[in-house]
Amino acid sequence: MFYWLLKYVVLGPVLKCLFRPDVEGLAHVPRSGPVILACNHLSFSDSIFTPLLVNRRVTFVAKAEYFTGKGIKGWLMRQFFVSTGTIPVDRSGGKAARAALDTQLRVLRGGNIAGIYPEGTRSPDGRLYRGKTGVARLALESGAPVVPVALLNTDEIQPTGKLIPKIKRVRIRFGAPLDFTRYADRVGDRFVERAVTDEIMYELMTLTGRPYVDVYAASLKTAIVAPSRTSSASVET
Repeated sequence: MFYWLLKYVVLGPVLKCLFRPDVEGLAHVPRSGPVILACNHLSFSDSIFTPLLVNRRVTFVAKAEYFTGKGIKGWLMRQFFVSTGTIPVDRSGGKAARAALDTQLRVLRGGNIAGIYPEGTRSPDGRLYRGKTGVARLALESGAPVVPVALLNTDEIQPTGKLIPKIKRVRIRFGAPLDFTRYADRVGDRFVERAVTDEIMYELMTLTGRPYVDVYAASLKTAIVAPSRTSSASVET
């Protein structure tokens, strides 16, 4: 109930008025049945703008840290994600990540829409990074079509680390659904899962027009943070 109240009464009308969404290809999202929305990830606001524009309910996963923040900001963020049915995911991998995918699978088997960021984290520099194969596992196990969603300028509207977004027209592009039912008997085949993921990322690259980097964004972030910590330690000693 609170999801629809936010979308159509409290938050939705205000956001549409302020950010005047420029949307292409929304008709590609099926009106019924299970659907996976595979989005590139540029900004915290991606999880707000995408569901706002789709007439059906969209259930996303979000990193568990969003549910454990401190202070007023942490409380507000936690309340927003809980109220909109967002699923926390432990990005340390293993059983925790699988539990989040299983929850998304239940969403799909209920005939609903699951939203996912194949890159696994926000892009550190606006480029598109290698996709993780969780999106392929969802597609193969559910049989649901995958609609690629290109968020074109949310990094300009709300750059990483900025709480207050810039008032600027948001641009989003929905691509044609991708059907992977031809691989229905290949669930668990890591080569097929990689091929499916790469096909999705290629469509996102085409839709966004952004350069593609064949490394995981999380690995790049780790590589950036590590030298800075080393430098800080050297200065302190």
